Amino acid sequence: MNAAFLKNAESLVVKLMSIPGVSGREGEVMSYIVEQLKQAGAEEKHIKFDPVHRRDEKNGEVGNLILRLPGTTQGKRRLMMAHVDTVPICEGARPVRRGRYIVPADKTTGLGADNRAGTAVVLSTALEILRSGMPHPPLTFFWTVQEEIGLRGARFGKLDLLGKPQLAFNYDGGLATKMVVGATGGYRMDIRVIGRASHAGIAPELGVSAITIASLAIAQLHHEGWHGRIEKGKHVGTSNIGVIRGGQATNVVTDEVLLRAEARSHNSAFRCRIVKAIEQAFAKAARKVRSAEGVCGEAHFDGHLDYESFQLRANDPSVLAAERAIESCGGTPIRAVSNGGLDANWMSERGIPTVTLGCGQENVHTTSERLDLEEFRLACRIGLQLATG
Repeated sequence: MNAAFLKNAESLVVKLMSIPGVSGREGEVMSYIVEQLKQAGAEEKHIKFDPVHRRDEKNGEVGNLILRLPGTTQGKRRLMMAHVDTVPICEGARPVRRGRYIVPADKTTGLGADNRAGTAVVLSTALEILRSGMPHPPLTFFWTVQEEIGLRGARFGKLDLLGKPQLAFNYDGGLATKMVVGATGGYRMDIRVIGRASHAGIAPELGVSAITIASLAIAQLHHEGWHGRIEKGKHVGTSNIGVIRGGQATNVVTDEVLLRAEARSHNSAFRCRIVKAIEQAFAKAARKVRSAEGVCGEAHFDGHLDYESFQLRANDPSVLAAERAIESCGGTPIRAVSNGGLDANWMSERGIPTVTLGCGQENVHTTSERLDLEEFRLACRIGLQLATG
């Protein structure tokens, strides 16, 4: 493997991690990627953006970026992809090298290796092919937006711009030899608990406390095993009440509480059971808490599927190709299933079975985040092998 290729990749990832770009504000990092592609010789006609950022009220600065290259050799079209957005804790990141790791210089920020390391693997692969003229089959490079806020780039992007790839590889967190071949499905919900306000000192009995309703519901879910890690017979899943807001003062019986919850499972039917258990617990608690006049509370739910679960076949062509590439670079492939969501969830759900590989990110979404350069270099080698075959 060309030493200059790996050296350039390291410089590239450091630069990418220093560019701000949280979900919805990826414009600057996308501009940098396009600039690099053009300098390496990519033709304007092969570079496209889709309008995914304009599909609803969330908006955003820019859509997904696609580079589609015709093949110089015969073969199936291959897709290389990574999301470019980072989480808010990475704003202002200043990456520095310490030994075999890149870490944030400031102890109050994350690094953004999730997922600028994946972005760099895909970009360095494209640049090397463009600059060197290496023989390759038809290739599509795909950089997605808004992954961290619901996999929105992969879920709503215009996949018809990708050229119908038959092999697909996504780069995200973890070891370079780890292949995520399946992942859980996730459902999120907003819960609005309505009570009745009254003076907490003069006439508390006339009120209906929304806080009491929420507390009873959460206690029931905990007691019956529907909160946290959930095991019911052969079925496994998780749920969490992650946000609760409400109340104005201690002398007022709180009349409204807003909560945000999620449910996950690899089994979609069991995930629906978890959601139903949450809804039933809040509805029951709302009926139970009454004022002296017999007025009870209400619970309203607004939920949506974040991402559907998937499991690739053991002999899926992308799985087998990834294993061969890892082995050809001296690694031992590890098949894994994730309990988190990935762009691969929606890619696979939308008809493009996709394997996700890591590139050395550790402790992501924290101020302890770091990038293992040895794993990153291996990921770059594997990426180039996957693209050229």
